[in-house]
Amino acid sequence: MLWLVYNALFAIGYTLMMPRFVVRMWRRGGYRKGFLQRVGRYEPDLLRRLRERRRIWIHAVSVGEVFVALRFMDEIRNAERDAAFVLTTTTSTGHKLAESKLKAEDVLLYFPTDFPAVVSRVLDVVNPPMILLTESELWPNLIRKAKGRGIPVALINGRISRSSARGYRRIRMFFRRVLGWVDLMLVQSAADRERLIELGADPSAVRVMGSVKYDITQDDAAGQEGIRQALNSCGMTGDNLILVGGSTWKGEEGILLDLLQRLKSDYPRLKLVLVPRHAERRAEVEDEIRSRGLTHLRRSELGKGGGASTPGPDVLLVDTTGELKNFYVAADVIFVGKSLTAKGGQNIIEPAAFGKAIVVGPHMSNFEA
Repeated sequence: MLWLVYNALFAIGYTLMMPRFVVRMWRRGGYRKGFLQRVGRYEPDLLRRLRERRRIWIHAVSVGEVFVALRFMDEIRNAERDAAFVLTTTTSTGHKLAESKLKAEDVLLYFPTDFPAVVSRVLDVVNPPMILLTESELWPNLIRKAKGRGIPVALINGRISRSSARGYRRIRMFFRRVLGWVDLMLVQSAADRERLIELGADPSAVRVMGSVKYDITQDDAAGQEGIRQALNSCGMTGDNLILVGGSTWKGEEGILLDLLQRLKSDYPRLKLVLVPRHAERRAEVEDEIRSRGLTHLRRSELGKGGGASTPGPDVLLVDTTGELKNFYVAADVIFVGKSLTAKGGQNIIEPAAFGKAIVVGPHMSNFEA
């Protein structure tokens, strides 16, 4: 009965949210290719590759989780040299990053919608020896169907925020069954462990391991050099003070731009690098910049005749993905977004690892530890 209720509510919710998904897909682009993968439909060449060997299935939502998944894949290969993987993502930005990083023997797919028939179809095709879900991706039908087939499921770099735990508590009778089918949960903090146990997880299956994001902050010499060249090409040199707004959400860019205007009288060589969480908001952010009479360039324009000489633009708008970490290296001060006008916060480990001065807003519930 509980599963009938869940599947009915999921179908209703998915249908109601479909217009929003379509608009997001249109804005972000990159979804048309492989769209049918979300309902478990694959092209013949892809089907052949999926069936030629068994691969561990790792699911990562977007860019940050993809980096975590890739690090796990490297470590598993160190232990099992012949290991191969199916990596699934939810967002087109995560998909694009994974496409550039994945090894030839691995397969990249979009994550299937959590309908029973779709999940069964995908498990028939992929037939993984195990499934690894990153952070908080606890999809009930996938976990249930995997359990029925004897496929082990593990949560890696797991976390559950206080607000998410409150929501799950309302459906604890249902959710405790889902947690009971997860064989191993490797979580970031003692608080994550306590919340999962309270929701019904077996204490022996939940282990505190710390955050894997400490392990993905390794230096990228080539990437850092590319960022330095990009900054130099638009007149942002070592003489400038660089304020980076990383993973910003709607409203936060305006606050940073207002601060830039106020501070420039005291710090005339101050420059702002804006890295919106969603690159498809570039036009909206550009309107914010222009409305204040500030000059700017897009990151994607650099190297295409869009460079500038000193003193260069006031703002560099980063409309690419996968480069934020290396912009952090070039910064003097860093604001980490989704913490002022949105809630939950974003990862502060990377800027901290580079020894930078970090500013956040009050909403950091996703990264309490």
